[in-house]
Amino acid sequence: MLQVTGALVVAWAGGALAQQRDKPVQVGWIAIGSATSRTSLFLDAMKLGLRDLGYVEGRNLVLEVRWAEGDEQIADRTAELLRAGVEIIVAQGQTVQKVKEVVAGRIPIVFGYSGDPVEAGFVASLSRPSGNLSGVSYMTFDLVGKRIELLREVLPRVSRIAILANPLHPGESRELSGSQDAARGMGIALQYLPVRNAKEVEAAFEAMTSERAEAITAFPDALIMLQRKAIADYSLRRRIPAVSGWSDFAKDGNLMTYGPNLSDSWRRVATYVDKIVKGAKPGDLPVEQPTKFELVVNIKTARAIGLTIPQSVLVRADELIQ
Repeated sequence: MLQVTGALVVAWAGGALAQQRDKPVQVGWIAIGSATSRTSLFLDAMKLGLRDLGYVEGRNLVLEVRWAEGDEQIADRTAELLRAGVEIIVAQGQTVQKVKEVVAGRIPIVFGYSGDPVEAGFVASLSRPSGNLSGVSYMTFDLVGKRIELLREVLPRVSRIAILANPLHPGESRELSGSQDAARGMGIALQYLPVRNAKEVEAAFEAMTSERAEAITAFPDALIMLQRKAIADYSLRRRIPAVSGWSDFAKDGNLMTYGPNLSDSWRRVATYVDKIVKGAKPGDLPVEQPTKFELVVNIKTARAIGLTIPQSVLVRADELIQ
């Protein structure tokens, strides 16, 4: 049974860390993945952000990094961070819920989260989080309609688009509503396919084939991104375009992504660490949403499925994959 005693945890002193310091700040990092996974790029981006703010490992910063291979390891890795004496924990994505439970308000938690942190119950509101958590959410509800517009640009006669989405991802219902509004305005029918695991993704492919979907829009979250290569394989077999919100989706064989620049979002996470070190309470720090976005187009995939990308899309692209 997991036990973390108060003696093992750095005192938070009413929600603010001491501003006068004679020792390095101790920051914990926890994420699903490994030092060689693409998630490590988020850690690298946060480190760059901390460096920009004057934090140097070995001088005024101790960074304790923990990787969990799956959900079942998150609690133990969080307990390790507390025993190491970290003053702040930075939690990535799907670790946030369990980290919140284990920390139980003892120290601040800064998150980088793909879903809606209000719906997930992490914060009271984006503008006034209220508790011991705050950070960056890279969910952008207004972009789901723009992805459908992009599909219409590259496939002007598209009339039926399949939506792949994880219904357990906080904020998914608002993404669906935004997609429906956009599609209705363009006279496009949507086929909504909720998926909760890899087996349901395979069943969704069968349903797309049966209903003759002409394109795919995938709501970005950890589950969908883990299935991005399977989606790309299906897209190539059926010769239909697929779009989502994170660049890895296009880099691993799908046609396009339009969404937040995740490296920039993770550099912004560092500013929360800095503000808390200087005395701010997490509950007083509004949750940030993305300000930098990127359009990535896989030209190689376009050729493979027989599409010519319009110049109007190419000139807007931040990255073209040949």
